[in-house]
Amino acid sequence: MSCGIPIVPLGRPGVDVKPSKSFWNGKRVLLTGHTGFKGGWMAALLGQLGAEVTGLALDPDTSPSLFESISDIVTLKNDFRGDISDFDSTLRTVTRVRPEIVFHLAAQPLVLKANADPLGTIRSNVLGTANMLEAVRRAAPDVSAVLLVTTDKVYQNKEWVYPYRETDALGGNEIYSASKACADILGRTYGSRFLPGRIANVRAGNVIGGGDWAANRLVPDFVRASMTGAELVLRNPGSVRPWQHVLEPCVFYLALAERIATGGIDFATDWNVGPFPSDFWTVEKVCTELARHMPARIVSASSSSVYEAQTLKLDVSKATDVLGWHPRLALTEALEWTARWYVAHSKGSAAKETQLQIDAFLNKLAPERTL
Repeated sequence: MSCGIPIVPLGRPGVDVKPSKSFWNGKRVLLTGHTGFKGGWMAALLGQLGAEVTGLALDPDTSPSLFESISDIVTLKNDFRGDISDFDSTLRTVTRVRPEIVFHLAAQPLVLKANADPLGTIRSNVLGTANMLEAVRRAAPDVSAVLLVTTDKVYQNKEWVYPYRETDALGGNEIYSASKACADILGRTYGSRFLPGRIANVRAGNVIGGGDWAANRLVPDFVRASMTGAELVLRNPGSVRPWQHVLEPCVFYLALAERIATGGIDFATDWNVGPFPSDFWTVEKVCTELARHMPARIVSASSSSVYEAQTLKLDVSKATDVLGWHPRLALTEALEWTARWYVAHSKGSAAKETQLQIDAFLNKLAPERTL
């Protein structure tokens, strides 16, 4: 299967973007938010690399859920349930695990939910991040890399056509964006004052892929409409976003953590991860393409009272130039993979399809280097 994007030489000599099994095997990893959409894919990847993964998260908040659907291919050393906004509980987990690598994905990730519950979102995204960072500072003496997964929405959105760079100002015109910008700033501060050379903020574009069942999010809403025959009402069909398959940022997180942990203190900074400009698509175009694989009745709302940025683009030239990273899946292929996953889920083979997609994606990467 061709992804439509040529494989090119990867960056500077000795720098690669494929996770190394020799590095990850036996590594003590703390993964927060492992019961979520992106967290589930991360858990599957880490387990297959041989890491000793401890997950810390709330119970899955959707039914079905990715985490439960792919349990056959997820290997965890510990599966802890806890709320990161509870510092004592978070500290106990970190003290018990003494992680060498931390991936902090736990968050309240939905814009509309943030509007409905501002304080709950702030507790999860701001206080929860502060709790995790402080617990790591106090109780993880062996930690060599901490990745804080934030979002493209941390930038002060000026509704311009230019992609945002890592040096652009942070801000937030609604609660979700503001909460994630605050978390991002906390990462910078802890990285400067307490854990120098070990913390990176990674700002991912809009992530799609199999296993996302969240409410009021484009692909899950499309899938539900396709399966039930209901109309899919697009709130803002002309909104432009940097769409990418979930495996793109997940593999980037792994490779970046490895670079930091092996002495690459210059990598402990801020990063964008997203698609090439050709995949900055409108909401309507995404749905039209997805409908080629999963038919659905798509209509546009006459108006929407919900504030959402009209245009949001990411500049990924830093990741490309410094790490030699580049997207592996064109958006047309990412949408095909996404549709195929949901069809497989409907037939009871979500775990098998997840494994097939992980294998296919990793095969697109250069051979792993030897540490």
